[in-house]
Amino acid sequence: MAVSYNKLWKLMIDKSISKTELTHLAGITTNAMAKLGRNEDVKVHVLEKLCTTLDCKLDDIVEFVSDPETAPRKK
Repeated sequence: MAVSYNKLWKLMIDKSISKTELTHLAGITTNAMAKLGRNEDVKVHVLEKLCTTLDCKLDDIVEFVSDPETAPRKK
């Protein structure tokens, strides 16, 4: 399984918050934001800070998707 933060990006658009602004508001590092941008794993406390800042639940910003390397290919 792979992680996707597409829901986070949509929520940020809906709330008109940029990555830079969210980084400052949530108190996370630019390195953590870069990992989110690459759909890489981040520590749970980073996700907690984002949820607190955006007033949302974890499943509002993260979803698990089939790993493209192991998922069956569509024809």
